[in-house]
Amino acid sequence: MSFNQRASYYLAQVNTATLRAPLCDPSMADFVAQIRAVNAVADADPGFVWRLRGEGEEDATSIRAFEDERILITLTVWKSLEALSNYVYRSAHAGVMRDRRRWFEKADQPILALWWIPAGDLPTVAEAKQRLEHLRQYGSTAYAFSFSKPFPSPAALKMATVQPVG
Repeated sequence: MSFNQRASYYLAQVNTATLRAPLCDPSMADFVAQIRAVNAVADADPGFVWRLRGEGEEDATSIRAFEDERILITLTVWKSLEALSNYVYRSAHAGVMRDRRRWFEKADQPILALWWIPAGDLPTVAEAKQRLEHLRQYGSTAYAFSFSKPFPSPAALKMATVQPVG
């Protein structure tokens, strides 16, 4: 990566899903069986930076960040919106998305929020919950946005406003 292309911001994303049954329930077996492989696809993706994991765990399914213990949280960091979008919709993860109604309740509010963070920083669960709540209350803003209404990174905005000297 050249100096001008070096990323100064990465994309953080949080998403939640409300389980239809406990993970140990036989009805969840197909979902649980895919977790490791789908996470391995993310881990190997060149656009992937980081993901939240439970202490001593390979995934975040043991983390209960909400009062409702049926809610799972996924918190990841990506190099770009395109990298995350490709993973979500064009990788093995797409199968989980297609079948999600088998394992998760339909949500009546946003369950995913995106925001830009300085490269090298990692989001916290508390911050992720704040961003998701902000999106639910105010819709897509630079503070928290959705795939359907994304915002450019602060670095891209800064570059767009730089006027040539002449």
